[in-house]
Amino acid sequence: MKIIVIAGTRPEAVKLAPVVMELRRHPEITTLLCNSGQHQQMIDDTFADFKIVPDISLNVMSHGQSLAVLTSKLYVAIDEVFEKEKPDWVIVQGDTTTVMVGAMCAFYRHIKVAHIEAGLRSYDKFAPFPEEVNRQIVTRVADLHFAPTRLSYANLIKEGIPPEQVFVTGNTVIDALLWVRDFVKGKNDFLHIDVQKALEQGKKIILITGHRRENLGDGLVDICNAIKELSYKYMDCLFVYPVHLNPLVQRTVRSILSNHARVLLLPPLSYLHFQALLNASYLVLTDSGGIQEEAPALSKPVLVMRDVTERPEGVKTGCAKLVGSDSSAIVKGVSELLDNHDAYIKMKNAKNPYGHGHSSERIVRAIMDASGLDIGDAEAV
Repeated sequence: MKIIVIAGTRPEAVKLAPVVMELRRHPEITTLLCNSGQHQQMIDDTFADFKIVPDISLNVMSHGQSLAVLTSKLYVAIDEVFEKEKPDWVIVQGDTTTVMVGAMCAFYRHIKVAHIEAGLRSYDKFAPFPEEVNRQIVTRVADLHFAPTRLSYANLIKEGIPPEQVFVTGNTVIDALLWVRDFVKGKNDFLHIDVQKALEQGKKIILITGHRRENLGDGLVDICNAIKELSYKYMDCLFVYPVHLNPLVQRTVRSILSNHARVLLLPPLSYLHFQALLNASYLVLTDSGGIQEEAPALSKPVLVMRDVTERPEGVKTGCAKLVGSDSSAIVKGVSELLDNHDAYIKMKNAKNPYGHGHSSERIVRAIMDASGLDIGDAEAV
């Protein structure tokens, strides 16, 4: 049996790395890893953290290209890979343009599709954009759906997906996170020197990530203004922001936050370095989807700088809170956690709803079982 695993962005690489490692434990499976090139260098670096090298690399990115141009390039490039390799299965993860195109190209060639992190929904087609529509398209063509939570499972059943095709697995990001946590434990060289000094001085590290399309422009300006205000207000904190390479993000963030005391702007970090920083943080401000899942696994409260989230489980259990991108709401949310110890502890100790680190095993077992390789029952719901 031949399986092609397609990754387009760094978050996909993180969440697919443990799946690739698990697939390669089975000699009866030929596993090919394809880097679509959406985040070319970032993907290669991330897989390298897991000692994985992509078998196929595509070159689809050019400066300033539109989503339509990117999508058209991906259709041609991915279809050529499928024509040459003729896989039995294609595995995609999440909701990027690569995921949508990979699933559609497989569908056109009658190749089976396994969708990891299936069933997430905001039911607002512009938030997150274009991911909400991407993931719904993949749902229509996938043959196996690996839902990270019971709520994701319920969304798929409500949309008419046959229950025997849906498996609740937890999220593979927890598999990756726990592997990395153990790997970097006690290794301070994975932390920036200024972060190390701040920790030695007893300061709290506030980790920030922000780059989503729906926040570009006024939203990101408000986020940066909130961080600037908080940095003046809390002398015992260091606000650490690894800045995405998107030129629009770079320009906005650096114009507002460069050369401010207690604000540390970093280049994008490798997965190992980012997880070391996450583990050292006191709380997290983010508009990322994946970090909403990673932080609770490390007992880090998450304030989500979005108006809606396709991961409401964290909000429901109390380990995450929506604050949007409004400056005053962000300042209020962070201040509450820094000033009110009981509120902080309540979020810190809230239940993590995203799994316990065995998702990859369940996913591979289900695919093998669906392919007639009898290795026992996968955990269908």
